[in-house]
Amino acid sequence: MNAQSIGECAGIVWRLLYGDKRRWEYKEIKAVTGLSNRDLNAAIGWLAREGKIQFINLPDREEALYIELNLYIG
Repeated sequence: MNAQSIGECAGIVWRLLYGDKRRWEYKEIKAVTGLSNRDLNAAIGWLAREGKIQFINLPDREEALYIELNLYIG
């Protein structure tokens, strides 16, 4: 794993989130993209560092992590 492969994985996740503007659970992203846990975690870290995604923990959903795209129109 290197920066280029992490960036490629981040691109896969970004295109998924950008194409369907809704809340995604981690397991849904994993299933749709086919990325391994390691690759998906690295991609999420990359996008989070760039401020492109946000995480939402809902109190009524134990163990649920939702990931939303941060998109600014202005």
